[in-house]
Amino acid sequence: MAETHDRLEVLADRLEQAGDDPFRVTLLRCAQRFKRSWLELATVLSDLQNRRAFERWGYADLHEYCQKELSIRPSTVDKLLLSYGTVQRHAPEVLGPSRERNEVPSFDAVDYFARAVGREEAAAGKRLDAAPDVLNKLRAAVFEEGRSLPELRGEFGPLLRPKAAEGDDVGSRARSAAQRLLQLLPSVPGITEARMARTSAALEALVRDLDALAPEKPEKAVASAPRMSRARKKQEA
Repeated sequence: MAETHDRLEVLADRLEQAGDDPFRVTLLRCAQRFKRSWLELATVLSDLQNRRAFERWGYADLHEYCQKELSIRPSTVDKLLLSYGTVQRHAPEVLGPSRERNEVPSFDAVDYFARAVGREEAAAGKRLDAAPDVLNKLRAAVFEEGRSLPELRGEFGPLLRPKAAEGDDVGSRARSAAQRLLQLLPSVPGITEARMARTSAALEALVRDLDALAPEKPEKAVASAPRMSRARKKQEA
């Protein structure tokens, strides 16, 4: 970290002395102070994203510029911009000129709140479910009380849970539908034994494929298909 700080300082001094773009020098200075004032860096990065000044400095995109010149990883850039947007929407008073630096909530605390809000752009980290009353209390704890991330996790962790991905929910519903069809199949009027055998085999294969996409429940998944197969054979007998 000290090596990065020194490199940024040398580069900022060199560009400043050469009369380079003042905005570019400002970005380097903010990157030096990142740990002490993440919001300051997030503000200028948001401005840079809108102005696209990195293009005239020879960089293809914002991530390339941040990684090569500021030594900031793309994932960190995304979190900074997401957290800045969260502050703009939910606590714009934090951006006021009268706000003291030591009153700015921590980067990690704002990221925790952003994931609890549940916006789609928070997909970089696990999203959280939060009831409106819990969200209001969490907002106050982050932006008004300045609570640390460990304190937030200790108080709000039991009230929040990771938000299931939409794909997981679809897979679960598809599996349940296939199981239901297997149960109903022997009762379908007029179905022949040969057709029932083919359809049952296809549905059981589908269940196994869906199970393979949900490795967290392998024992239950593997055991379910044979039971359904035995039930089908009993109906055929």
